[in-house]
Amino acid sequence: MVSEDGYYIQLFSIHGLIRHENLEMGRDADTGGQIKYVLELAIHLSRMPGIRKVDLITRLIDDKTVSEDYSEPVTVLNEKLRIVRIRCGGKKYIRKELLWPHLQEFVDKTIKFIKQENDMPDLVHGHYADAGFVARELSVIFGLPFIFTGHSLGREKFAKLLRDGMKAEDIQKRYRTAARIQAEEEILVHSDLVVTSTHQEIERQYGIYDNGSYPEFMVIPPGIDIEKFYPYYHDLMNDFVRDEIQMHAQASVMGELNRFFMQPDKPLILALCRPDKRKNITGLIQAYGEDYELQAIANLAIFAGIRKNIDDKEENERDVLTQMLLEMDRYDLYGKMAIPKKHNFEYEVPELYRMAAASKGVFVNAALTEPFGLTLLEAGACGLPIVATNDGGPRDIIKNCNNGILVDPHDSKDIARAIKKILVHREVWNDYSINGIFNVRKNYTWPSHASTYEDEIKKIIRKNKHLDISSSKIKGKVGKRLADLNYFIITDIDNTLIGDNNDGLNELISFLKENSSRIGFGVATGRTVDSAVNFLKKNKLPVPDVVISSVGSEIYYGEELVYDRGWDAHLSHRWDRERIMKSLDDIGNILYQEDETQRRYKVSYYMGPNSDKLSLIEERLNSEKIKSNLIYSHDQYLDILPYRGSKGKAVRYISYKWEIPLENIVVCGDSGNDIEMLRGETMAIVVANCSHELEKLRGQRRVYFSKGECSSGILEGLQHYEIQDKLNG
Repeated sequence: MVSEDGYYIQLFSIHGLIRHENLEMGRDADTGGQIKYVLELAIHLSRMPGIRKVDLITRLIDDKTVSEDYSEPVTVLNEKLRIVRIRCGGKKYIRKELLWPHLQEFVDKTIKFIKQENDMPDLVHGHYADAGFVARELSVIFGLPFIFTGHSLGREKFAKLLRDGMKAEDIQKRYRTAARIQAEEEILVHSDLVVTSTHQEIERQYGIYDNGSYPEFMVIPPGIDIEKFYPYYHDLMNDFVRDEIQMHAQASVMGELNRFFMQPDKPLILALCRPDKRKNITGLIQAYGEDYELQAIANLAIFAGIRKNIDDKEENERDVLTQMLLEMDRYDLYGKMAIPKKHNFEYEVPELYRMAAASKGVFVNAALTEPFGLTLLEAGACGLPIVATNDGGPRDIIKNCNNGILVDPHDSKDIARAIKKILVHREVWNDYSINGIFNVRKNYTWPSHASTYEDEIKKIIRKNKHLDISSSKIKGKVGKRLADLNYFIITDIDNTLIGDNNDGLNELISFLKENSSRIGFGVATGRTVDSAVNFLKKNKLPVPDVVISSVGSEIYYGEELVYDRGWDAHLSHRWDRERIMKSLDDIGNILYQEDETQRRYKVSYYMGPNSDKLSLIEERLNSEKIKSNLIYSHDQYLDILPYRGSKGKAVRYISYKWEIPLENIVVCGDSGNDIEMLRGETMAIVVANCSHELEKLRGQRRVYFSKGECSSGILEGLQHYEIQDKLNG
């Protein structure tokens, strides 16, 4: 239920290099405009009367190579806003592409955080693909509304790197694009709303995805802090009082620039961006270096991120910075061009814009592609005219603000012409300057962004009901036993618990019976509940405390097989079994399974190994906007479940409902329908006779591959995790 005093929003930005002040913009590829966007959104949402609480959730990093700020578990910004940091993937800072194997761990620890807080969010919002994955998982597990903002997308990045000459296998190895693109496709299906900054993002970026037409889109341009980015002429007014920090920032920036310029009083051509090839820094230097008239008129300053030593940077950044130096030398721009090594985003960047405006200069963003361009708004608000690439966000900004000129970023002469037109014609400069000041304030403020956002989420939240655990508690003897347990073993049956090699079965049965007062026993199987229970009795297994049956579409408890109606209600959301069957009726070479295998929340087919067929089925369901979860295993079984259903989600539901920590649950499996269950914070055991589908888990944290098969492999895994010692301790 939504609290009477407002909504609770969780925003996710996973990579970790985010704090409430002194943002390290441009420190590396993970610290672009996204961190500023997410922080500003969080701050201004917390100021809305209809919002009671905002948590910005990111990764905790405890690493001497980065600031101690990033190791603080909770940072309180105001009475309604916190930055919450959750550890996953160890302590060290790692770039975002290497976080993908650890995202399920992040999901599980966020579930734990929500439980500890005893406060269910009303909505989750993921920023960038990794955070989108996490928010989507939480949305599915808890039945929460889910919003996504991509900021940049994997397909576009992959295509760009290919055009730059990078080999496909190298792109995949370095940037994990396959996992990212797959996640983005799934995100588009499951999101309740995708927020973009421009219409071009919808058409040219999301439009190239198979599921690009699936979600609802809303264009909400980001804003800027107009109190920080105020017009340059305020500094020239006698009655305007500046604080000591601002004056120090201006003096610092001025001193840094004066190290480079022979004639520091010239108008300033300013660029401010990360050292990324897409930012086309060399294109701007070429435009300046090839035009002697432009060199005579103005100085050029390029602030390309923060660096100490170029050799310490990532390859892409190192190449760009090195090329900047080579281009500077090539055109002999010493004394005319500045390439400072650092800048303070919080205080010095606003001063940079105002200094450039006071010099009657111009701001340039000549990026090859530009989804939005927040720096263009900041410059415009300070009264600095802009020259920007004729792409994406700059088109909307110039259209709305009329404060500069669009150029072809591939044409250095076009860039130089536009800069000179603004610098030479004083009336043009004045018109663009005043237009930027007033129109940015009219069209691009964070209060207006937050207001529009709040209006949208009200509509979305009213349509959704999150999982109400408390209303579905199981009472009586079964409920008391589950409430008293703190450890659990949950295993697949066929070819995991029981198979061709059952050497360790009797020993495992003895272990379960001897420790039954301290550890629960459950199964998670593709079998129906009746088939599962009868098979366990036949093999003399104890009565399970929990049966997750039919691939996670049903949950039963105890000898009486008490049905979990809370899980039933959770799965019922947007589920239409008949519609799924009708949609797939004309697809050949799939065979509807026997009636006894079919369930209310499961449609099952036989299908031989055929990835194209699986893709076709997924595409068909998505095209008809049918939310579902496709589970394919053993190269022959296709099960279609509600999008909220699976073995893994059922395990997490049980953990949350019965307050059994995920890290205290042992899960065992052998096939593809166990993958989700085996990832994350649980103690996972993969038996030696597993199918090839599980090889992708090898080497992942908390996933143990046994040398023994079936029950022997489970026993081996229990020894690996020292379960007996934990129970005795």
